[in-house]
Amino acid sequence: MEEQYTRTEAAALTSRKVGVGEKVMLHGHIQSIRQLGQLSFLNLRDKSGQVQLLVEGSELMEALKIKDILPETPVKVWGTVQAQPNPEVHLKALEILAVVSPAPVEVGKNAKIEKLSAGALFDYRPLTLRNEKVRAIFKIEAEILKAFREFLGKSGFTEIHSPKIVATGTEGGANLFSLDYFSRPAYLAQSPQFYKQMLVAVFERVFEVGPVYRAEEHETTRHLNEYISLDFEMGFISGIGELIALQQELLKHIFAHLKEHCAFELGLYQAVLPVIEAPIPQLELAEAVSILKEKYKWQSLSSKDLDAEGEKLICRHIFEETGMELVYITNYPHVIRPFYAMKEKGGSGSGSFDLLFRGLEITTGGQRIHQYGELKASMEERGLEPEQFNDYLMAFKHGMPPHGGLAIGLERLTKQLLALASVKQAALFPRDRNRLTP
Repeated sequence: MEEQYTRTEAAALTSRKVGVGEKVMLHGHIQSIRQLGQLSFLNLRDKSGQVQLLVEGSELMEALKIKDILPETPVKVWGTVQAQPNPEVHLKALEILAVVSPAPVEVGKNAKIEKLSAGALFDYRPLTLRNEKVRAIFKIEAEILKAFREFLGKSGFTEIHSPKIVATGTEGGANLFSLDYFSRPAYLAQSPQFYKQMLVAVFERVFEVGPVYRAEEHETTRHLNEYISLDFEMGFISGIGELIALQQELLKHIFAHLKEHCAFELGLYQAVLPVIEAPIPQLELAEAVSILKEKYKWQSLSSKDLDAEGEKLICRHIFEETGMELVYITNYPHVIRPFYAMKEKGGSGSGSFDLLFRGLEITTGGQRIHQYGELKASMEERGLEPEQFNDYLMAFKHGMPPHGGLAIGLERLTKQLLALASVKQAALFPRDRNRLTP
């Protein structure tokens, strides 16, 4: 039988790339079953999409054991393509590949999944991820990563993979998950920051896609304790303008890639991709704080940073003024930035920035201190002991060029693109202070 049938996928049928009358074989999960007298309609879901199967006649239904099939049953099917009016497969044979139990959630109905509580959505994650709309989130993320790698690869960057078990934290030990490493203390990495800086002196331009860990006791729609960070670092720069310009082109490439490859998935969320035709606006932090106070009578909890409401309001202001949904906030006080952030000459600011998108910070970046003496002094100002960072400082002691970089939170970017209620929905298996399974 295998020789008579052509292996295909649901998408090839629904896009009419496979002709009417062709004999095909498919495999996937039966998502739903509907019986009308002598007709049984089965909805088959595979990795490419869904297609309707038809079984006609009681004898064939009995021979194919249609009554034994429950939703989510994995099957292999053989049949002939028909179109009435949409392509469907009239079955000749069906093989049940595994016996299943009734599912606790209705995977095939978007409305049912959308009504689940957050707890149920994640408790049943191995099943809810099968839902068309939930799965779409991660197809989009996969394409973001593909576009990220593609753009940076063509821009002269080398991909790296830094350790996730480290001896010390990039911010001097705050918010770290500790672990026992063969009777020695160790930590999960907060970021690849130290390593990507070291490797600037090796490759000049580097990037990494990987998990990072923050032991922060937040319980909000904006925070995860494990998330995917998209990092790049580049050497021989003259200032943050080069970093911002590169990221702007990177984002344009990512959004164009999503438009081409994820139209269906974006449509499930009625998502509108941002248009970047002009340079993304930039505001110094002090200016943003002043606007919030004067226009919205809003004052952040600290004048040295923007709180969640401040980020939303300043994005609203920029959109009303320019029509742009993104804005860079620059020149944060050095005291609230990591010790390696470049200091503003003659002032208390820093060569650092955040990128806000539709009211949420999705990027932090900036120029770094590259002079050994200045970096060591900055550590000491923070009460850190340079001796604990000897491996990191080695790169600077023996010559580091002016450099800088940034990190994009994948889940935050996706959350804002799709207007998800929580960043946790953009994590395959989210980790927060209360969740360690599944």
